[in-house]
Amino acid sequence: MIKRTLLTVLATGLAFTATYGQALKDFEQEFAVGASFGVNFSDVRFMPKVYTGWLMGYNAGIMGRWNTHRNLGLQAELNFSQQGWEEVFENEPEYQYSRTINYIELPFLTHIYFGSNSFKFYVNMGPKIGYAIGESTSENLNGAAPNRANEQHDMPIEKKFDWGLCGGPGIEIRTKAGYFLLEGRFYYALGDIFNSRKDDDFWQSTSQVFSAKVTYVMPILKKK
Repeated sequence: MIKRTLLTVLATGLAFTATYGQALKDFEQEFAVGASFGVNFSDVRFMPKVYTGWLMGYNAGIMGRWNTHRNLGLQAELNFSQQGWEEVFENEPEYQYSRTINYIELPFLTHIYFGSNSFKFYVNMGPKIGYAIGESTSENLNGAAPNRANEQHDMPIEKKFDWGLCGGPGIEIRTKAGYFLLEGRFYYALGDIFNSRKDDDFWQSTSQVFSAKVTYVMPILKKK
């Protein structure tokens, strides 16, 4: 009985090794490029607290992806992204204030994927750096001063360099005309947008962004 069990385990192991070895042998490394467009919902966490809501913006960019191993690859992007915040005036609904900050950003991501030749599920994750190239304000305060913290209204962005961590899941549909991707992503900044020294107005002003985007990808190089 024991001998038969050992032989069964050995045979199963040999079959798995042969199958896995053939799968590795058949794997093709792939380099692909693509373009994306999507929407952002962003916020800034202030301390001392400012009551804020999610601000809608847009993102667009280009990407390059190199699948170096089965189920694993590397991805780099160059994006334009609109982030910022919208304030909530619960007791004074007639007021409105929002700030949009335009960034050029560079995510460097690990690409983990599973699935068939025609449909894949994937997760991207990694660091992101960005630089603020402009900002704009929309408001109807008309010089009024609601009973709350207002220092941020007159403060330009003081730290234009942005950095943090991002990641999220997606699906990929592969066709003869190219690959079509739908992805969700969350970004959490590890730096502040305003100075945060002891005598400054805010000791925390960190961004967080939920985004969704569609991407068209075209493979340009494959090799075993």
